[in-house]
This record gives sequence, structure tokens and C-alpha cells, in this order.
Amino acid sequence: MNLRDSSQETVADSVLEGMAVVAFTLAKLAGARSSDTANHIWRIQHYLKCLAQRLQAHPRFAAALTEPYINLLYFSAPLHNLGTIGIPDWILLKPSSLTPAEQAVMKTHTTLAHDVIEQVERNFGYKGEPFTTLKEMAHSHHEKWDGSGYPQGLSGEQIPLSARLMAIADVYEGLISNRVYKVGVPHDQAVAVIFQARGSHFDPDIVDAFIEIQDDFQGIAQRYADTDQDMQRMIEYMANAIAEEAELPAS
Repeated sequence: MNLRDSSQETVADSVLEGMAVVAFTLAKLAGARSSDTANHIWRIQHYLKCLAQRLQAHPRFAAALTEPYINLLYFSAPLHNLGTIGIPDWILLKPSSLTPAEQAVMKTHTTLAHDVIEQVERNFGYKGEPFTTLKEMAHSHHEKWDGSGYPQGLSGEQIPLSARLMAIADVYEGLISNRVYKVGVPHDQAVAVIFQARGSHFDPDIVDAFIEIQDDFQGIAQRYADTDQDMQRMIEYMANAIAEEAELPAS
């Protein structure tokens, strides 16, 4: 490695270390608004790392899933929903089903995150890792293997690997987790939902790896389970947000 390569690697390492702290802080802020808990962050990070490590020996993924890249995925994971900061409370915290118009607004959290990260890149004159992976993950984790996702309707390997991995971690977490407005489903049911979407929503090979390590996912969920106090804080935040929204004058 020449001096220039060494210098670039040092900068990248420093950026990654700084991003880890900022990512956790911003994720806590975004999570507070969406009534997520701190343990939600830990679960998502460990799901993603566990899945990526399982795929390291797979011929399709071995070249990409190096240890540095897996660490980057781990540190980026908390910010995959960064864009929800820009979604109004009355949509983000709505306990009932969203209308089509509300769904359209909610979907913009992917592009909001992408645009913010690009602005940071321009302002600081830094483009490359770790921002590239973070931007891809935040922008594309709702894309689907068959092209029916959003925001770009990408399909297959057009979808960045980071986003394909996050898609499974995110859906599993969403299915099993209790929320103020719903009770999470059992682990086995969540696994069945993901398997049924093999080849439609999810990359088939990543689903196969998930099935093989499903017990590890369940162990992570149990290790970082939310407490009664966590749920109470979620309830109080949602109640306060709804009350504040009700007191706002009509526009």
C-alpha cells in the first residue's frame, strides 16, 4: 500500500468511527419520533451483521462481504430510517391505516435520507465510503426483488446489496416488534412471511441464509427485547404527540 492509499484508508477509518457515534445519536432521535426504542437499534445492527456474516462464504457475496464492509453495514444500520425525521407526526404516529396520500408522504423518507446524505457529501467535499453505503441502504431498503418496491422500482441486483440485506432485517424487526398500535407476531410467523416473499420481495439467496440462521435472529430479538418501561415511554410519546397535533390551529 502506498502512502496515498494509507492516507485515504486512515481518513475512511476516522470517518467511520465518527459516523458510528453520530449514527447512534441520530438514530436515537429518529427513533424517539417514531416511538422506536434504543433496543430497536441494537436488534437491527445485529440482525444485519449476523446475516452478512452468514453470506461471507456464498459465491455471490464473498467478494463484497469483507470484514471492513460488514463493519460498515453494522455502523450504518441505525440510520437506514433517517428520513423519518422529515415525516409529520400525524402520519408517522398514526395508529390506523394510512390513506394513499399519507402513504405517498411516508414513502418519501427514503428520498429525504438520500438527499440529506448527498448534501453532506457536497458540503464537506467527501464522497465515497462510508457515505455511499449509508446512502444506498437508506434510499433502497424498500425496493423489492421483483421491481415492485420504491422509490425507484429497482429489481434484482440493481438493488444495492446493503439494501437487500437491510430489507430482511427491517421486515423481520417490523413483524416481531410490539408497537403502541399493534402486537408483534411470533418468530415462526415472521419467518414464514419472509420465506413466502422469497424471489418477490427478497433476494432468494439472502432468504435462504436467513432461514438457516433464523434461530440467531430469534436469539438477538430476545437478548435485546423491549421492556415494559420502553413500551410505557412509547405510549407516552405517542399520546403527547397526538395531543400537541390536536391543539395546533387549522391551516
